[in-house]
Amino acid sequence: MRVAVAGGTGLVGAHVVRELTAAGHEPVVLARSRGVDLVTGAGLDTAMAGAEAVVDVSNLETTRAGTAIAFFESAGRRLLDTGSRVGVRHHVVLSIVGLERVGLGYYQGKLRQEELLTKDGPGGVPWTVLRATQFHEFPLQVLDRVPGPLAVVPRMRTQPVAAREVARHLVELVLGPPQGMAPELAGPRVEDLVDMTRRLLRARGQRRLLLLPVKMPGRAGTAMVEGGNLPTGAAGPRGTQTFDEWLAENAGQGRKEVRGE
Repeated sequence: MRVAVAGGTGLVGAHVVRELTAAGHEPVVLARSRGVDLVTGAGLDTAMAGAEAVVDVSNLETTRAGTAIAFFESAGRRLLDTGSRVGVRHHVVLSIVGLERVGLGYYQGKLRQEELLTKDGPGGVPWTVLRATQFHEFPLQVLDRVPGPLAVVPRMRTQPVAAREVARHLVELVLGPPQGMAPELAGPRVEDLVDMTRRLLRARGQRRLLLLPVKMPGRAGTAMVEGGNLPTGAAGPRGTQTFDEWLAENAGQGRKEVRGE
């Protein structure tokens, strides 16, 4: 099967490409580095020609709601419109557990991406949305946002999952029948982000003069502390790799290797 992978050069996307290839399928990476712009649509029709399915793991780094909404609105519509034209039979989107409960700016963009399927109608393309919890790489990404001696870490409860396990699950979903909103995917254990960050620094032999736990302002910060990012409802699938196991596997790797860049 020919499967278009939007964001196929990123952390999860690269794993999706490897999983599809190992399973004997033909992944097609949709990314600017491959001549495809999801926002403008440049190169999209040519790249998606013959694709039977799409896995959308596209991403951008922003905390601004307006920027996130604009990106996911444009990219999502382009993918759906093109998919409808070329005959895509299954459109799978990776999303985040707790979007409505937490309501961060970036989350508002992801929620709009979901709404293109759940409310606007995807132009006849059958779809599946997988909401997953934060990846094991999350504390590393938090540290990278504020380089230097001070580590500002949001107070947050999370149930982190291995990115490659998320990718494996996405591939299982895209090769199966459309499910609509799939059961939420999470890791095996609830963790505290501040504690995860301390363990990451210790495992990598890095020092910060001060690690400052901070409660994010407003309702979003309260929701993060109280478990708004944890899965709810009927038990969905659970990853098997713990954060400590991921640390043991990745502690000696460089930043780009760990983040999948």
